[in-house]
Formats: sequence, C-alpha cells, structure tokens
Amino acid sequence: MARVTRDDVARVAGTSTAVVSYVINDGPRPVAAATRARVLAAVEELGYRPNRVAQAMARRRTDLIGMVVPDARQPFFAELAHTVERAAAERGRLLLIGNSDYANEREAHYIRAFLGMQVDGLILVTQDPSAPGVARADATDGTPVVLLHHRAETEHGLAVVADDEGGARAVVGHLLGHGHATVHCFGGTFSLSPSDPVTVRTAGWAAALAAAGLATEGRLVGAPFDRVRAHREALALLARADRPTAVFCATDDQAIGLLRAADDLGLRVPEDLAVAGFDDIAEAVIAGPPLTSVATAQEEMARAAVDLVLGGRADGEPMPAGPRMFPARMVVRRSCGCAGS
Repeated sequence: MARVTRDDVARVAGTSTAVVSYVINDGPRPVAAATRARVLAAVEELGYRPNRVAQAMARRRTDLIGMVVPDARQPFFAELAHTVERAAAERGRLLLIGNSDYANEREAHYIRAFLGMQVDGLILVTQDPSAPGVARADATDGTPVVLLHHRAETEHGLAVVADDEGGARAVVGHLLGHGHATVHCFGGTFSLSPSDPVTVRTAGWAAALAAAGLATEGRLVGAPFDRVRAHREALALLARADRPTAVFCATDDQAIGLLRAADDLGLRVPEDLAVAGFDDIAEAVIAGPPLTSVATAQEEMARAAVDLVLGGRADGEPMPAGPRMFPARMVVRRSCGCAGS
C-alpha cells in the first residue's frame, strides 16, 4: 500500500500543500477555522502520518528532549520522569528517557546517543555533575543542558533543585520535638558528590542535631537507595543493642525498607521507633504506618527544567537568573508519632 503524502491530504482537503503544512505544524501562518477543519478531516480519512524526521531536518529542530535518570524503576525517579514528560508534552515536545543505573559510563552513553539524535536539550538527573559524560555534554555546540535534582550549574544550562537541606532540618527537628534523645540518619555515607541531594539532606540532618546541641558521631548509617537492599541494612541497625528510637531516612524508599525491617523484628512504629523519609512518593500514604516525609514541588520543578531547556517560559515571561530552588514542605503522618493519617 502506497504511503499517504502531504499532496494526498491537500488534494482531498482542496487546499495547497503549504496550507496542510501550516495546519500540521500549527504555523507559521494562520489558517481559517473551516480550512483547518477540512485538512484535519482529510488527515483522519487518509490516515496521514507526518514524517517527523523530514520535518526536523527542514526546521532544524527535532522537538525531542533527552532525559537521563539513575533508575526509573525507583518510584521517585519514575514519578519525576513522568512529570517532566507531561511538562514537555505541554510544550509540544517528546521526551526520550535513558537509565544510567548509577554508572557514569552508561550515563555518558545516553548523553552521546541523545546528542546524536539532535535533541533540543538535555535534562540530567546525574549522580556526579563532574563526570566526564556530563562535562562533554556541557561542552557541546550550545545544546542546552539542565541538571534536575542537583545543585551544580552547567556552563550552558542551570540546576533546578529543591530545598533539600531545609526540608531535612525541618523533619529532623520535628522528630526531636517528639522527645527523642537523638535521631539517626539512614543513608548518605557513599562517595556522593557535594551537590547530590542525599549529601545535602544529610547536611540538613547534621545541622538539626547541631542546633539541638547533639553530636552526629556514630549516628550516620550507610544504606542503599532501593528498599530491598535498604531493608537488609535496616535489619542490622535495628537489631543492635543500642538501636535508635528515631531515624531520618534520606529517601522514602529507604524508609519503606526500614519500616519493613521494624515489622520483621516486632518493633512498633511509632511507639518503639519513629521514622521519617524524604520525597513523599505516592506509596508513603499507604506505608505501614503512613510515612511522614518531605514533599518537593515536583510539578513546578519539571516545568522549570523544560522551560530552561527550551530557552524560556511558554507564557513569554522572563526566566529568573541563576539556579532555581523550590521549597520543600513536611508532610506529617503517623510514622513520626503524630496522630492522624
């Protein structure tokens, strides 16, 4: 069966191919409503599918945005990628997603691949802004590079981040307010960059203890980021004779692993152990018990990252200068010791 062309659509709609192009591309010239309706009806009747590759070559724009995340299987990154995808769709762009699996080499592979596809820009949720792959992406011929979830700025782009330190300080202070002698931190002893959110959240935990006149020595416990392996580390922590009575987890996935370990050991939450996390993933509401966490402005952050990649806001308003930091807010549930949900 012969491929349907733009000429076929123009013939059925009774218009020129230029008008068909204006309708399909939503410009650059206006088209009367009745004519637009005829063109769209012809497109539907004939099953016409525009050649996006040819369009990209003609316009020198692919309408593609590349995004690299550490692991889209983890709920936080899955939600973040989905939010960015919606923000990109609102601006008429398609999002390509690659998983780095926390490996710089794999991250660099996706960066090279996306740049080879002539994406309009890159949004990187990187574990190391100084990694060679990120540095090379930033040295390209002007392709915008935006770091999302990390603080380090790029040469051509910017960072879009949450107030990780402030959020951690608030929730740790809240745990201390329940009368605990101290609060342990679960996660953050890895070789992470200073701009990594977990590093910043750990700094917030330490600052909250310092403000209360408490030491941090011996109270920072390394934990993997996925809940299954975090569960194994949590079992060891909670089986200690000097087990903590309150734990701040750098991510909700770690907190969910900790909650399961507490249940396995017969510990009651929050009576025997108070727990708080960070990210406020959807599962925090149905955790056992519901998890106190810190929520970030994910929708606003996703739109800001897309705006930076595309060089401006959809409404034409000017972009603020410098890194974009969005507030984080504590969401109180029962795991910390508060009554309620």
